[in-house]
Amino acid sequence: MSQTIEANSLVTLHYRITLPNGQPLISTFEATPATLQLGAGEMLPGMEKLLLGLAPGARQVFELTPENAFGPHRTELVERVKREHMPDEEIEAMSIMEFTAPDGSRYSGLVREIDAQSALIDFNHPLAGKHIRLEVEVVGIL
Repeated sequence: MSQTIEANSLVTLHYRITLPNGQPLISTFEATPATLQLGAGEMLPGMEKLLLGLAPGARQVFELTPENAFGPHRTELVERVKREHMPDEEIEAMSIMEFTAPDGSRYSGLVREIDAQSALIDFNHPLAGKHIRLEVEVVGIL
């Protein structure tokens, strides 16, 4: 019986994430394959489920809706932040800013627009609300 990927498998694979039009976002095919522990939060749960049952050598392409990928774009995660609450540095629209939460955790947001008083920051994942294509090639199951 050949080995297949299970919910807690340690898997080595190549993967490529593109937009439906083929625009590449992330790919390991030109480099070292990734080794991921399923069930450990290293990969989105919706993507992990797609790998279940695949065997070494399998190559698959999956089309994912936003709900199964990086989630829908949530308007409540777009906030206007006053300049006085932002770092005293040059900030440009469409750049990523890092913030530190009161508990010390760090998170980032995309500066959608900025003026002298405030900035509109989008805290959604950059791929939230987008359909994506996931291509995988299973190298091995450890």
